[in-house]
Amino acid sequence: MQFNEFGLDKRLLSAIEHMGFEQATDIQHQAIPAAMSGHDLIASSKTGSGKTLAYLLPAMQRLIRNKPLAKRDPRVVILTPTRELAKQVFAQLRLFTSGTQFKSVLILGGENFNDQVKVLEKDPQFIVATPGRLADHLSQGHFYLHGLELLILDEADRMLDLGFSKQLKQINQAADHRKRQTLMFSATLDHAQVNDFALELLNKPKRIAIGHAHTEHKDINKRFYLCDHLDHKQALLEHFLAHEDYQQMIIFTATRGDTERLSKELSEQGLSTVALSGDLNQSQRNQIMDGFSKGQQKILITTDLASRGLDLSNVSHVINFDLPKHSEEFVHRIGRTGRAGSKGDAISFVGPKDWWSFKNIEAFLQQNFTFEFIEGLKAKFKGLKPKKAAVSDKKQSAVKKKAVKKKAPMARKASNKTFHFAEDAGDMPVLRRKGGLQEHEDNEEG
Repeated sequence: MQFNEFGLDKRLLSAIEHMGFEQATDIQHQAIPAAMSGHDLIASSKTGSGKTLAYLLPAMQRLIRNKPLAKRDPRVVILTPTRELAKQVFAQLRLFTSGTQFKSVLILGGENFNDQVKVLEKDPQFIVATPGRLADHLSQGHFYLHGLELLILDEADRMLDLGFSKQLKQINQAADHRKRQTLMFSATLDHAQVNDFALELLNKPKRIAIGHAHTEHKDINKRFYLCDHLDHKQALLEHFLAHEDYQQMIIFTATRGDTERLSKELSEQGLSTVALSGDLNQSQRNQIMDGFSKGQQKILITTDLASRGLDLSNVSHVINFDLPKHSEEFVHRIGRTGRAGSKGDAISFVGPKDWWSFKNIEAFLQQNFTFEFIEGLKAKFKGLKPKKAAVSDKKQSAVKKKAVKKKAPMARKASNKTFHFAEDAGDMPVLRRKGGLQEHEDNEEG
């Protein structure tokens, strides 16, 4: 479906054309008409499917065509789980609001609170924010949501997983009126907390599910390599950096320490590398992501901070130096490549510590993966035995121990009884204790 078939304002169509989009994706095809008709919406689609435009276009169309409900209150609030995703959404929003009368602001945790108060006082029509910081401003009366027309939750499942339920409820209650429309996007609809939350926030919503969380991303070539230890992973990484033809690459690690170590080592080898970790302040993180998105570095090494929401069109390769603990994060990690119809490669290292994460990923994606190997770097490690067998063995061993313990006291009791029924005490052996006689005599004297 073409974008000009949605009945969008000409200014929006011009912006879309300038951005290079022509054909709507599946989620856009279904979500845009539903949202423009005023329905509440709960939708899911795989990463990289274009869901940001699926809610930004209806939001812009609403503000262009309808009069505001209040003069000073924001008309649209967009909430995201992470600062990086909020920045990405805000950048796309600015492409539509530039040249219009609509003002938009970005409210993030970790940035100057008083500066944010000042921009909120300018009565913006759009607020893009992380829920924690926005709830703080709401609590202190720096803005009100009585006239809010559209509440959008991007990656609602992730916000709930991060513990933002209280803040989301607070924002919902502050804008609880019958004219408000709510759009909720989630990586999956098979999430109990998301569905419970939807019942509380949404009014007779339309449900849209494009594929499922385990749907295979056909544009991404997934490869898995067994590893014996950390040095083996390091050798494989150096091989791929030397032999893969990549535009930009993201390397995901499990710890900040590995992120910093790998970044230092690769930089010393002359590779254009930058590291992103959670101990950086927001300004530093912004600077790193802006530089990488502009192609100033070829390699980004990070933890799961960069696994969601970032639209980095030049990332051709993702390497999982360590596999994530949660299978959903694997999907989001590899989704940083193969975006907007481009092909991508996802390479994953599987060592002894990654084995059960790998098996969980197979179960989550409902696929069985085969391992590839590099000549001269083939692993001796072939996997671990199933945990269930080990657990059952422990249980059987514990049962045997309990049985032995129960039998022991019964045997002692029987022995005591037979001892007291001896016929002739004189025939019994005399058991002497050292110092026992003297102790007996002392007791008699006392």
